[in-house]
Amino acid sequence: MKHSRRAFLEAGLALPVALNAPTSLTATAQSPESAVSKDSSFDPWVEIHRENLRHNVAEISRRVGARPILAVIKNNGYGMGVTNIAQLLEPQPEIFGFAVVKLHEAVSLRDAGIRKPILLLGPFDEQNLEDAVVRNILPMIYTPLGPALDKIATKIQKPVPVHICVDTGIGRVGVPYHRAAPLIRDLAARKSVRIHGTMMTFTEDPDFDKEQLRRFNETCAALEKDGLALGKKHAASSFGLFQHPDAFLDMVRPGMAIYGIYSENEFRHTSILDLRPAISLKARVIYVKKLRKGDSAGYNRAYLAKDGIWVATLPVGHADGWPRAAALAHEKGAKVRINGDLYPVIASVSASHCIVEIGSEERVKIGDPVTFFDAQPGSRPEDVSESCGASVYDLTMHLNPLLPRRLV
Repeated sequence: MKHSRRAFLEAGLALPVALNAPTSLTATAQSPESAVSKDSSFDPWVEIHRENLRHNVAEISRRVGARPILAVIKNNGYGMGVTNIAQLLEPQPEIFGFAVVKLHEAVSLRDAGIRKPILLLGPFDEQNLEDAVVRNILPMIYTPLGPALDKIATKIQKPVPVHICVDTGIGRVGVPYHRAAPLIRDLAARKSVRIHGTMMTFTEDPDFDKEQLRRFNETCAALEKDGLALGKKHAASSFGLFQHPDAFLDMVRPGMAIYGIYSENEFRHTSILDLRPAISLKARVIYVKKLRKGDSAGYNRAYLAKDGIWVATLPVGHADGWPRAAALAHEKGAKVRINGDLYPVIASVSASHCIVEIGSEERVKIGDPVTFFDAQPGSRPEDVSESCGASVYDLTMHLNPLLPRRLV
């Protein structure tokens, strides 16, 4: 079962990118047997906006003084497809390399021909470690793995490059800062190891973050004073780009900002970064009808028509990644864009459908394009988040990996 599950997931994660094709990331030459479309013309799809990606990378580079950018493309490339996004970003000189959490994502990138550095942030056993190193994948280390690294280095006949994670207070992974020196000294003393980077992660508590950075800087300074080479030091995520310019260090590792989305709504109202969403979720109207006064819509009759009202059914539900919270309440629900106008999501979001209220007139028809979120004001992922309380991370990372991805 494990192998079949892995194959299923990788099929969605490693969608090929037609970099020279303007319309589709999944377009391939079709044999006569496969000429019939396997997707309904009404199925939802995800669009990836290449120029917005380039713009966001340039904005980040300007903000950090041209420091190298380690692009975080974990969790299926924030919904765009891990291989898709890596192939689009790799040609950009500002991008130093990539960071992922799952080993199968790192392997997928190498199998797809990605050549820039790949940092594996997630867990692994000794066999996984060897498999990663053989594929030139950098492991993030925070436990005493010196003996295992010695064995691997002997096999591959060269030192193993690693990044060391120091826990300065987030309590998730990483060697605690007050116990970091012995581990780092041990690794640095081994001929089998080359420390290419040293990193930490902020809690994103503004007051405590300062203490975290102090701990990290003091730990690193003490080791460097003794002549230890720690490689590129990095700490700043997308949040740090706005809050911690003192933590840009030798390299930054943003995720959400690369995709043009503000990780916190308050950041939208600053002039620090001009971010343009590079991802859209779209579909087409599948049904339009008029409810009479007293008619209901949705499970548990979540919506009751107070008067005659037109509604439209859309083929997108929580199985596609559209949050249930989008229809929490008529007054607070998300809105979608149809024919240039915004309409509220009503009733309930089911696995494969949601319903929007159109009004007293029939203003939309079957087949009309629907935008759930994109780069337009009022339809940005942050607008959806603000309207219904869904996290912008959920909006992108929870997009079904089987949805078609199209390059525009």
